[in-house]
Amino acid sequence: MCKIQSIIPILFLLFFSSCDDETSTDDMMTKPNGDIALFDELSAGRSTIFLSSSKAYDTPASWVTGSLASRFNNGDLLYDNPYTEASGLGPVYAGYSCGSCHKNAGRTPSSLFSQGGSGNYGFSSMLVYITRKNGAFFRNYGRVLHDQTIYGSNAEGKLKVTYTEKSYQFPDGETYSLQTPHYTITDWYADSISPEDLYISVRIPLRHVGMGQIMALDKNELLRVESLSNYPEYGISGRLNYITERGVYQIGVSGNKAQHADLTVELGYSSDMGITNTRYPEEVCAGQSQSPMFYHGIEVSSEEMEDVDLYMQCLGVPARRYVNNSIVKKGEEAFYAAKCNLCHIPTLHTRPEGSTLLNGTRLPWLGGQTIHPYSDFLLHDMGPELDDHLKSGLAFGCEWRTTPLWGIGLQAIVNGHTQFLHDGRARNLKEAILWHGGEGAVSRELFKKLNKEDRNALIVFLETL
Repeated sequence: MCKIQSIIPILFLLFFSSCDDETSTDDMMTKPNGDIALFDELSAGRSTIFLSSSKAYDTPASWVTGSLASRFNNGDLLYDNPYTEASGLGPVYAGYSCGSCHKNAGRTPSSLFSQGGSGNYGFSSMLVYITRKNGAFFRNYGRVLHDQTIYGSNAEGKLKVTYTEKSYQFPDGETYSLQTPHYTITDWYADSISPEDLYISVRIPLRHVGMGQIMALDKNELLRVESLSNYPEYGISGRLNYITERGVYQIGVSGNKAQHADLTVELGYSSDMGITNTRYPEEVCAGQSQSPMFYHGIEVSSEEMEDVDLYMQCLGVPARRYVNNSIVKKGEEAFYAAKCNLCHIPTLHTRPEGSTLLNGTRLPWLGGQTIHPYSDFLLHDMGPELDDHLKSGLAFGCEWRTTPLWGIGLQAIVNGHTQFLHDGRARNLKEAILWHGGEGAVSRELFKKLNKEDRNALIVFLETL
């Protein structure tokens, strides 16, 4: 969720350096040092990796060997490949490669914070969704505003952001502040759209942690989770999103609003980078006055895109750390006391057969696993403050998929920042919790009532996931 408070490194030094994990011969994996892994450490079953460096999101699972490893490496290269005009980039785009926005398969720092909106030099690391207030798209634009362009074309527009900050106080006197973003768009390439008829939703990149496990989730279990997500005493009632993808009406699991059933590799190439492919053969700016005069054909093959899909699904998930530390255990107790577990449920399972890639390649190694994503993958109303007015499938603007928390504590190491929530407005874990409204308000209020020691311990617990 957010930036680590100054006390957190101190707590790590004081309490983690003396941590002595217990082991059990019943557990499934051994650590690199030869110790037996504890069940609670195995975030993704056999796909768990024991790594906490900048490559913690960007390392294959141990079962990725032989020809699978070759395809993984090819997908990794394609994921990070910086496209140019000569290799198909644009004419308008949002990012010049997958890795430009997902450095080390994480969340590249956005120009929202460094440049106050759209970045220079062909890079922003964000997506900007625009719609009319009646939900329709604008004639000269699609669902995404492409704020970058190749030479000779015009960006569709440029985003500007300002923040207002307000201070608050916990019952025990500790102060905190929250910043609210305010978005405007300038330099429209065609129609200058009136702010009175415009909704803007900004999304910073998601972490690509556990993508294979998400694709292999047991949908029957998700249906059971949905049926049990009814806590009227806390105002919580989650629901699954359903979307039509590849002509099939199905459960959505990926994306901020669970608006996709797959990892949208083809859509990413088309909409984010302007790279034509077999699923989206037209240029992303087709129909605009600056649409290219000549059709260059398919610019990335289905086989290449499947290798990118394979790369993401074969990534290992970093293990939980310091699970037997006393401060971590206290924080876990506070996590449950604040009812965070009602939506961020710790444990789910993958279906026996694993997942299938976009061209039909099977990954049975992802099947039959007990995983700990800390998410129910349901939609929850998060209140008016987080309402972006953008409908996705069945999800309304105020509804968001419960964010999986696995690996969240390593984001500062992997990407050098701790901006969280869909638009990065939360600068630390504490702020992310305090932005919870609607169905999340119960956890926000219970978190406020914890004493300072327990609040800090809860943050430490999240940092070890």
